[in-house]
Amino acid sequence: MRRLNIRSPRFDYEADDPAGFRSGMMRLGPLLSASQLGLSVYELPPGPAICPYHYEYAEEEWRVVLEGHPTLRHAEGSDVLEPWDVVCFPRGPEGAHGVRNETDETVRVVMFSTVLQPAATVYPDSDKIAIWTGNSADDVIVRRASGVDYWDGETPAP
Repeated sequence: MRRLNIRSPRFDYEADDPAGFRSGMMRLGPLLSASQLGLSVYELPPGPAICPYHYEYAEEEWRVVLEGHPTLRHAEGSDVLEPWDVVCFPRGPEGAHGVRNETDETVRVVMFSTVLQPAATVYPDSDKIAIWTGNSADDVIVRRASGVDYWDGETPAP
């Protein structure tokens, strides 16, 4: 059995995350050799969001607020969450969500979800779709407008 304590997590901040999306993250799934559930703790300094507003077609996601008052944008509007609030984002457009820290205090949240591949994520604000296959060479993020017809590029066998 592997064991971790998240009272004082060590957060990784990605240097290449753009302004407005710089949050600290500790992914526990890989550290615990998990394969079906993912769990991460995020630290949001004042201002940024965890990631762009999106929804998933394969995975259900949950958020638990540990500290602070993050703003949750969802399909019906937005709400300020309180410590220990729990929210579930179902698969599909009704589960669209984004979490941002619009306060002057640090926010910490836990996110957990099913881990399924292949998976599709839709980003409505930028009109993109991402396909996550489990093989980074085959993963793709495209604008919806770049879609092609099913038969595009296909030729019959000789």
